[in-house]
Amino acid sequence: MGASTQVPDFKVGILALQGAVREHVGVFSRLGVEAVAVTDQATLEAVDALVLPGGESTAISRLLETSGLLEPVRRRVKDKIPTFGTCAGMILLARSVSDGRPDQHQLDGIDIDVRRNAFGRQVDSFETDLVVDGLPSDSRTRIAGPAAEAFHAVFIRAPLVERVGPGVEVLATVEGTDGERRAVLCREGSCLVSAFHPELSGDLRLHEMFLESAFASHVKVPAATASRSKQ
Repeated sequence: MGASTQVPDFKVGILALQGAVREHVGVFSRLGVEAVAVTDQATLEAVDALVLPGGESTAISRLLETSGLLEPVRRRVKDKIPTFGTCAGMILLARSVSDGRPDQHQLDGIDIDVRRNAFGRQVDSFETDLVVDGLPSDSRTRIAGPAAEAFHAVFIRAPLVERVGPGVEVLATVEGTDGERRAVLCREGSCLVSAFHPELSGDLRLHEMFLESAFASHVKVPAATASRSKQ
């Protein structure tokens, strides 16, 4: 990313209770942005953007509760910290999950309803090229991938978006098992979610797009400001 787009001391937190934490940290490192693993409230309050990685959504939901991070994360999401949820992260950030467990927690960060593992089990995982609205067609950060205009997406036990709220932008779709085009990349305000794993693609552009939006709306919430003033 160009130096002019950077925000000094900007820090991205990766929720590190379970899932693809190291892969996301690696992507942000290649983009020249500090990324830290979030396992406690103090670290959570000190970050400027938050990533909820892929993994197992019910496991992450339980760990959010047992770690004491559920309400702090929910509060930061409500306060509109720039948030990026991938696969399981999309499920957690959705308004509702049609086939979720009764005790599964939702963060309600984006007005969509989803269904878990909608494309099948692990053996039904697949890869495909997506056309993504607003994604740079040419970027020095695209280190791999087929055509410059496409984003190579990796779907692993992916969720399906069943409903999209009126304020949600659909940035990419794929054909679902019912033959209908289904949203797999959505954005509402400061929250971006994907049904796939962009951290596994080798293409940095989606993380770059998230950062550009986060930099543009960079306003520290009181919790982060208070935390840093004590350092």
